[in-house]
Amino acid sequence: MTQTQSAPPATRSPSAPPSSSTTLAAPSARKPGVRGLVAAWFEGTPGRMRAFLVLAAAVSVVFGLAAAQGFRQSDGALDRAKANAAQVVRIQAIHTNLVSANADATNAFLVGGLEPPDQRQHYVDSMASAARLISAAASAQPADQKALGELNTTLVTYEGLIEQARANNRQGLPIGSQYLRDANAVLQNDSLPLVNALVDANEKRVDTEFDGVRYGTIWVVAGGVVALVVFVITLRWLARRTHRYINIPIAAGGLLILLTTIVGGVSLSSASGNASSTRDDAYAKTLALSRARIAAYDARSNESLTLIARGSGDAFDKAYNTASATVDDELKKSSGTAIDLTTRWNEYKRIHGEVRKADTNGNWDNAVAMAVGTTKDNNSVEAFKSFDQSSTDELQSTSDTVSSELSNTRGGLPPIGWLGLPLGIVAALLVVWGMSQRLEEYR
Repeated sequence: MTQTQSAPPATRSPSAPPSSSTTLAAPSARKPGVRGLVAAWFEGTPGRMRAFLVLAAAVSVVFGLAAAQGFRQSDGALDRAKANAAQVVRIQAIHTNLVSANADATNAFLVGGLEPPDQRQHYVDSMASAARLISAAASAQPADQKALGELNTTLVTYEGLIEQARANNRQGLPIGSQYLRDANAVLQNDSLPLVNALVDANEKRVDTEFDGVRYGTIWVVAGGVVALVVFVITLRWLARRTHRYINIPIAAGGLLILLTTIVGGVSLSSASGNASSTRDDAYAKTLALSRARIAAYDARSNESLTLIARGSGDAFDKAYNTASATVDDELKKSSGTAIDLTTRWNEYKRIHGEVRKADTNGNWDNAVAMAVGTTKDNNSVEAFKSFDQSSTDELQSTSDTVSSELSNTRGGLPPIGWLGLPLGIVAALLVVWGMSQRLEEYR
């Protein structure tokens, strides 16, 4: 009988994969990343509320910074405009003192020998005043120091030539007139171009600062408009979602921004208008009077140089006519304050005409007598002195007006410059408070 052998039980290799019936270990749960947490925080209606909260609070703070920047911009621009306007007047005064001293030197040269003591003293005082003003200008505006140093160097040369001219003139040596012409050339070709460049640079600084006053208004108004738009959108969205007409804390924050924008915009706009008025009126008259005085002294110098040249002074006579026309133009620009100055200047021009008539007719001695003021009638010295004194007083008045008007405008600015950021933070806190009330309803 045949036995049937049963097959041995199957054995599984240790390396064989587990059967499908083997239970698999569950993978460990992953923690959500930062992006996931942020996305979850902004999910749904509560998440959108949080988004509006962050946006409105952020623009509130940004508005506060913009308001503060706007007021600092206008306040700083007004302060710098005042300082730069004073520097322009200072540089113009240097110019005036130099051409005044030159007019004294050339006019005194006509006398021959020792010049009149008062005229000599006026020359000395003018040069000393110019030196003091150069030092003050260098301290007031560091950007001008290099040019002012170069100006000082040219003046050393000028004064040396003037002293050479005086020494030779006292001895009756004709070469003295050449030294005088050389001194005049140094002043006209070396010194005054530096002064004119300084005036131009400082006038540009003044214009820049006057323009900068109105930029403060842009900062405040632009910041306020952006913040108010965000607040309106936030309140509108809340009203639709929560079916409440208004969120009082957020509305209060928007009202705070609105009031700050209105007060700030109006006050800065007013300051900008006042600054523009000062620039177009008092400051413009100050510049015109300064230029008129400079041109007047230049004309006075050329009157003397024409006589010194004795028949060959056509170039100086043309220079006189150019300078005189400049005085006429600048006095017209300062209309309203310079009527009396125009009368006094016209009187000097009338006497100058008599001087030229006498010189042209061959009566040089009489022409010189009128020019140096030794005649009772047609005294050129007294006529010019009258214009000089009146224009000095008028210039001081307009210069003081510029300074006081800019100071008053700056002093009239409200204290939003240092309140801007705190106001923005308060508005942001009101947003947080108002939105927190609505978020509580979803818990």
